[in-house]
Amino acid sequence: MRLLERKVCIVTGGAGSIGRAAARVFVREGARVMLVDVRESDLREAASEFAADDVAWTVADVTSPEQVRGYVERTVERFGAIDVLFSNAGTVGPIAPLATYPEDEFDAVIAVHVRGAFLACKYGIAAMNDGGSVVITSSVAGVRADPGPYGYVTAKHAQVGLMRAVAKEVAPRGIRVNTIHPGPVTNSFQRDVERELSGVLGRDATQFFDERIPLGRHASPEEIAASVLYLASGLSSFTTGSTLIVDGGMST
Repeated sequence: MRLLERKVCIVTGGAGSIGRAAARVFVREGARVMLVDVRESDLREAASEFAADDVAWTVADVTSPEQVRGYVERTVERFGAIDVLFSNAGTVGPIAPLATYPEDEFDAVIAVHVRGAFLACKYGIAAMNDGGSVVITSSVAGVRADPGPYGYVTAKHAQVGLMRAVAKEVAPRGIRVNTIHPGPVTNSFQRDVERELSGVLGRDATQFFDERIPLGRHASPEEIAASVLYLASGLSSFTTGSTLIVDGGMST
C-alpha cells in the first residue's frame, strides 16, 4: 500500500517549489491535496500539473484567522477530515544590520511564519483525524544564526517552540507535530536570498553557502519533499516534537 493512501493533506505555500514537490510526492503516495497560497495565478499554474480528483487549490493569507478557517473548511468540504497539515508558507524579509532593520518588515516576517503556523495548527488540528501529522517548515536558520536576516531567524526559532508546545498538547490524540529544517535549496526563494546576500558579503552567496555545506551543494526541492513525506507518513509513527535537519551538514 502507498504511504498516504486516501489521506487528506493541506500544503500552505503550495505554489512554491517545496510545496509543489511535496504535493507531487503526496499524490504519488495516494493522497488528496489542498494547495494554499496567496496568489491565484501561481496556484492555478501549480495545480495544472495534477488531476482535479487529486489536487484542489484555494487562495488564502495565512496570517488571517478568517482565511485560515476558510482553507481548512474548504479542504474538509472537498476531501474530508485532514490527515496531514504541511505548514510551509514563508517569506525571507530583508537582510540588514540590526540598527537599520525595518520594524514593519520584522513584524511581517514573524506574522507569516509564526502566526501563520500557529493559526494553521489552531484551526487545522481541530479538523484533523486522530493519528494525523503536522509538519512545519522551519530552516537551518531555526537551529543556528547569522546577523542580518533578523526577522527570518527569529521566526524560524519561534516555530520550534510552537511545534514543541503543540506536540505535547495533541499527543494524546496520536497526532505528531514536527519541524523540518532545510538548508539552502535550489529554488527562486533561495536565489532571492542569495542575490541580496551577495551584496552584503561582497561575493557570490551561492558559492559561499556551498563552501559551508559539507555535502558541497544546495538541496533540490524533491530532496526536502522526501523528508517531509517521512514526517507526514507512518514511517515516523513514533516521532514527535522533533527537529528534522535536512541541510547537507551545514549546521554540524
